[in-house]
Order: sequence, then structure tokens, then C-alpha cells
Amino acid sequence: MYIECKTVLIGAHRSPAHKINELSGPARIGRVSFSQTGKTLHYAGRQFKTLRGFGFKANYFDFESGDEYWISGCKKRGGDRLYPGLIEIDDDVREEYWTAIRGMPERKDQKVIRCSGKYAV
Repeated sequence: MYIECKTVLIGAHRSPAHKINELSGPARIGRVSFSQTGKTLHYAGRQFKTLRGFGFKANYFDFESGDEYWISGCKKRGGDRLYPGLIEIDDDVREEYWTAIRGMPERKDQKVIRCSGKYAV
């Protein structure tokens, strides 16, 4: 799955720091698991709950931190990001991503993708 954090910490050097939602944030491709109801996703020890359509450029939130995320299936043609940036690929899914999803087995060792995004900034 494609996982992009939409919450950024502003003013971390001063107290109190503030979190704001951004259009673009750190992104990665990784394996998630679903709860039995499908309303909760699990990834990297975190629980993500659905925003039920109430997020802005986000569809899930981290249950513990409240940070908002966009989580979706990976696109076969790439281009998962809306805005330009890097996408890191988790080691445990990298070969499957490049061979089964993208159909580019020659790139199976590539750990980072530079994505031009759907919209230029």
C-alpha cells in the first residue's frame, strides 16, 4: 500500500510545537494488514482508523498520534503522489512491488522512487 503522512510538526524548536496538515509529506510503500471490520489498518506497529470521508487530502489517521495519512493501493504505472517528492519502499515488499505491481523486475533493488506527482507545485 501507498502511505503518505499529511501532518507536519511546525516549530519543533520552540514550545509548544504545532501540527498542521500539508498537501505533501513523507511517503512510503509497505505492507498493511486490515482488521476484521476493515475500519482499522495496521502498519509498522501503528493503528490507522478511517476518517470516513472527513479528511482533507487524507483518509486515515494514526490512532495514537492523531496524524493524518493518505493510504491507498499502489498504482501499476507509478505516480502515487499528488505532488512531487520521494517514496521509500520497505525492504519486505520491494521485490513484490517492482515485479508483481509495476512489472519492472530489473528495478527490484531500487529503494527510493522520485515521483513527479500528479500536480506540479
